[in-house]
Amino acid sequence: MTADASAMTLRVRGVEPGDADAVADLLEALGYPCTKAEAKARVAHFREEARQFLVLAERDGEPAGLAAMQLNYSLTRGADVARLTALVVAQDCHGHGIGRRLLREMETLARRNGAVRLEVTSNPTRTGAHAFYHACGYTDGSRHFVKLLGD
Repeated sequence: MTADASAMTLRVRGVEPGDADAVADLLEALGYPCTKAEAKARVAHFREEARQFLVLAERDGEPAGLAAMQLNYSLTRGADVARLTALVVAQDCHGHGIGRRLLREMETLARRNGAVRLEVTSNPTRTGAHAFYHACGYTDGSRHFVKLLGD
């Protein structure tokens, strides 16, 4: 953490419909651009689904990061498993503990909702993210395979 991190005010809260601009900007920073209208629809979807969670971190009242998570029943585990589907901190907010705070919030929500495990998938090129997850107590897990189902 930088020296001025102790002076900042950090708040994590559920995303509201009026946060669509911030969500679009943060998704763009993560490498998943979407329009403001698309972000608004995505926020609405999360707000309608009880097994999905979307939170926004604010540093001194300004959007600084977001995290998204979903719960799924696992046949192999016989219990709910949480999957972190997005975690991003604005570039100018790195190093202030915001990512750790978002991750702790999602871990708390997962436990509170009965999940026995929290999983996260990260692009192989995001070595900084991998180091972050390892530093937060996460271990390497199963290999992830993807097939796009386009036209």
